[in-house]
Amino acid sequence: MAEGRSIALMVLLCMLVLYSEMVYAETYVVGDAAGWTFNSSQWPNGKSFKAGDVQFHYPPLRHDVVQVDEFGYNICFPILGRSTFHLSGNDRIVLSQGMNYFICAVPFHCFQGMKMAINAA
Repeated sequence: MAEGRSIALMVLLCMLVLYSEMVYAETYVVGDAAGWTFNSSQWPNGKSFKAGDVQFHYPPLRHDVVQVDEFGYNICFPILGRSTFHLSGNDRIVLSQGMNYFICAVPFHCFQGMKMAINAA
């Protein structure tokens, strides 16, 4: 009987931990009202991100969002097989813990500031 209570208590504690993580994850709209646009690379400054969601809003025929690794971010170029492309204009992306890198892969847009690095706790 005591063993059953111990298991039930462990399951309950695990559920509380998972629930608390979901409660503290927030959804952010990248760039706020301006959305994902040129010179938005400073938008994460001063914000505290946890693993959770970010929402990218942009005109889909003029921009895109590509999740890249640090190398792709630094060279402003998506590496096939190491990048995830988003094209809808309203993309919900779940941040993973640690650094998350995004660029616009439309030619020259990344070099004009359409890149962003977000560190999620």
